Amino acid sequence: MGPRKEEFATNGGIPVAPTYGPEDLPPDFDLNPSGEFPFTRGIHPDMYRGRPWTIRQFSGFATPEETNRRYRYLLEQGQTGLSVAFDLPTLLGYDADDPLAAGEVGKCGAPVSSISDMEAIFDGIPLSEVSVSMTINSPAAVIWAMYLAVAERQGASVRELRGTLQNDILKEYIAQKEYIFPLRPSMRLVTDTVEFGVRHAPAFNPLSISGYHIREAGSTALQELAFTLRDGIEYIEHALARGLAIDDFAPRLSFFFNAHNDFFEEIAKFRAARQLWACLLTDRFGARAERSLKLRFHAQTAGCSLTWQQPYNNVVRTATQALAALLGGAQSLHANSLDEAWALPSEHAATLALRTQQVLLHETGIIGEPDPLGGSWYLEQLTEALDRGARDYITAIDAMGGMVAAIESGYPQSEIARASYEYQRRVESGDAVVVGVNRFRIEQEPPIDTLRIGESVADLQRVKLRRLRAERSSEAVSRSLNQLRGAANGSDNLMPFLLDAVKSLATVGEICTALREVFGVYEERNEML
Repeated sequence: MGPRKEEFATNGGIPVAPTYGPEDLPPDFDLNPSGEFPFTRGIHPDMYRGRPWTIRQFSGFATPEETNRRYRYLLEQGQTGLSVAFDLPTLLGYDADDPLAAGEVGKCGAPVSSISDMEAIFDGIPLSEVSVSMTINSPAAVIWAMYLAVAERQGASVRELRGTLQNDILKEYIAQKEYIFPLRPSMRLVTDTVEFGVRHAPAFNPLSISGYHIREAGSTALQELAFTLRDGIEYIEHALARGLAIDDFAPRLSFFFNAHNDFFEEIAKFRAARQLWACLLTDRFGARAERSLKLRFHAQTAGCSLTWQQPYNNVVRTATQALAALLGGAQSLHANSLDEAWALPSEHAATLALRTQQVLLHETGIIGEPDPLGGSWYLEQLTEALDRGARDYITAIDAMGGMVAAIESGYPQSEIARASYEYQRRVESGDAVVVGVNRFRIEQEPPIDTLRIGESVADLQRVKLRRLRAERSSEAVSRSLNQLRGAANGSDNLMPFLLDAVKSLATVGEICTALREVFGVYEERNEML
């Protein structure tokens, strides 16, 4: 006899019965085919049989030139899309020679201070032919302007560029904390990129709404789902207020989710996200275009699940998490490397992570059926439970006045903090088993080779910046920054002014400083849990 219902739950806390049958589903339950509204089973009728997912390994480290070499290597090994990681100073809007960048240049991603750095990253890589994702948020509009300018230098048509700008500032205030400006001017910048994309770069996704970092901060699967979709609602409301039509921009919104450990809960989360988003777009916003209703998402395996203890266990974790993302219908996927709890991925570890995806694609047979687990009573019931729970969270946030107001009150931050605390308590008590950490430990583990980034990287970047500042026109830089300040004080879309600034060779730090002078900086309130 199995455990009683109250004795077992998913990692997210959803109660699980001993067995499931048709009586556990709603009387009006309808399992629509893949490719049909509300797209629970997938956004395309044939899914991967018609088009495999994009293998998009996240990478960037040391210098722009070293990052370029890694990209060329991964493309040679069969990677089908690029994903740029930026270092912490870039993420926070500082140049490599800023005193606040000391000790962090090139450590967690590629340093980008100027258009010259962006050009070096993509040297020899035709941007008209490859899809590029960029994980950047508060300075996203600045970085995107640099990317567009580099593409123009290559002779590419901006209208034909394919890729994704993460640009999800709300989740920074909720979880990752790499913000610069206050909430409302930050939302203006995001809306500027959406509007500019609709008018000038219609094949590019100017916003990828990210639950990944919400999950990495300690949320449950349900909180990741609910807060991410409610962030999406907030962005839509701001774009509509700008005067954009829902079906003009909604097809270019994409999502980014975490693929975590609880195999079936993760698959159900992805399916629930699709069906809930389709319903929200029709019922709440009156979207009519089918592409507006189809939630497209990138997934990355859970970095927070990786352990420095027994790091080769991470290969197994990553493979099962990646499989969950694919059985859940991801459009693109990054599989983490075994050594990421230690350092940036070595070439060996990055290759093994790439091979993990290739094995799943070519050897497992999962591409033969759009939704192989669809119809499982357990999975369908779990999908419905996550849908209901997410709707409850969304309703609560609506009652607060929306996500901006909820963040200002500390609501999602407190919810995630409680969930994170509860999980850590379970790990420390042994109720939640982490193999190699609180069970099945090895006292003396053999070391692994890791990639280390030295301070010489920062020296190289500082030299390049000195040369740039000496050779550029100071007058042109000053003029473009003054025009940017003037526009920021008004209501014009800032993207044309950012493009002028980066083309004049203004740096990320100089541009962000100009915007700080107008917008100010965000200071988080300390909320009691």
